[in-house]
Amino acid sequence: MAFDDLRSYLDALQHEGQLLHVDEEVAPEPDLGAAANAASRLGDTAPALYFDDVKGFTNARVALNTHGSWRNHAIAMGLPANTSTREQVDEFIRRWEQFPVAPQRRADPPFAENVRDGDDVDLFDVLPLFRLNEGDGGFYVDKAAVVSRDPDDPDNFDKQNVGIYRMQVKGNRELGLQPVPMHDIALHLNKAEQRGEDLPVAIAIGNDPITSVVAGTPLGYDQSEYEMAGALRGEPAPIATGPLTGFDVPWGCEVLLEGVIESRKRELEGPFGEFTGHYSGGRSMPVIRVDRISYRTNPVFESLYLGMPWTEVDYLIGPATCVPLYQQLRAEFPEVRAVNAMYTHGLLAIVSTAKRYGGFARSVGLRTMTTPHGLGYCKMVIVVDEDVDPFNLPNMSVVELDPGSQPPGITNKLVIDATTPVSPDDRGRYGMPVSDLPESGAWLDKLRSMLQQQ
Repeated sequence: MAFDDLRSYLDALQHEGQLLHVDEEVAPEPDLGAAANAASRLGDTAPALYFDDVKGFTNARVALNTHGSWRNHAIAMGLPANTSTREQVDEFIRRWEQFPVAPQRRADPPFAENVRDGDDVDLFDVLPLFRLNEGDGGFYVDKAAVVSRDPDDPDNFDKQNVGIYRMQVKGNRELGLQPVPMHDIALHLNKAEQRGEDLPVAIAIGNDPITSVVAGTPLGYDQSEYEMAGALRGEPAPIATGPLTGFDVPWGCEVLLEGVIESRKRELEGPFGEFTGHYSGGRSMPVIRVDRISYRTNPVFESLYLGMPWTEVDYLIGPATCVPLYQQLRAEFPEVRAVNAMYTHGLLAIVSTAKRYGGFARSVGLRTMTTPHGLGYCKMVIVVDEDVDPFNLPNMSVVELDPGSQPPGITNKLVIDATTPVSPDDRGRYGMPVSDLPESGAWLDKLRSMLQQQ
């Protein structure tokens, strides 16, 4: 079963007992962040949360933790809610191999119901904004699909990127964007700025669950997220045309923002409680000017809670990180059996492989670190034998000998980087951990009580 929008997914979660509707009035801060924080402590069966009585907002509708458990992730994939983690990854791989599945363009998208242009654009009036963690530098839009195109090849559908990036609300029409250098949107922006041009973008908020999954998946530069969404859905993904940019956007999104990243303009952005569980510091980042908002009547605002793992982001990008690494490694090393890279977006990866010759496992580990995703994320790679399940961590064996020992046929290897040094991408200090909000304990008790009464 494929979902064309967020609302049909919420209905399915409700049907499976995986949606808690909080009827009472809540404060945007600290209640929404504290409730999402508490939900992430409920474990692998945590429900999604839905609020429609938020103090200070009229007709606000907020959905949190929609991907925040393995049960929710299974439902998003159209699988039985009790599908195991390993089975979900295996099914993800099976569907991945159906790529590409061309999308289906549809007319009359729901977001066309309401429009604001130019000076009438007001993010604060349309979106029920709130801080997720008390140390955040402002309000963030952090679960939106950001669409951009390669300025040098704008008509190439495959080079159109759909990604999730944190965006700080800076004003009625302004968002701060953090484009990490290895991400496609950073490449697009660099090309635009070299030409002295703004970079057009479309930002879809409140999407169907598979759009959110593929937007967080590290695909190749010329691999289409929409074609991958079709493979994962088992049917074409519905897309529409952005009325201002002309970009291909998710047909069922709740809100569509369109505008440009202003060329060479930078403003202070941050700090923000990141997926590592620590706050990232503030620094100068590009600025998006929003020129048009299109939105459904009474839109549902979806936000992604990030904090000390595990939180929703870990479920959202867990299989979506394992499978690309697995496919990239298998293309060169068919001996690879499985990849578990669910921990903080692959900062730690465990690879199970057969061995072709002495030292082979080290080659696999090195290649893992030099994949497109591994270059920026894989800090530690553990390579295990083919009969070891990398997803079954409690039963993993520990080798007794020093892996640096040299039996016959094994030699030490040295990689020398003789390239011109490049300054590191210094984004400030990351040592300050994100702590649970003081109100999270009360919300945890409240959510447990609500679950017992269902």
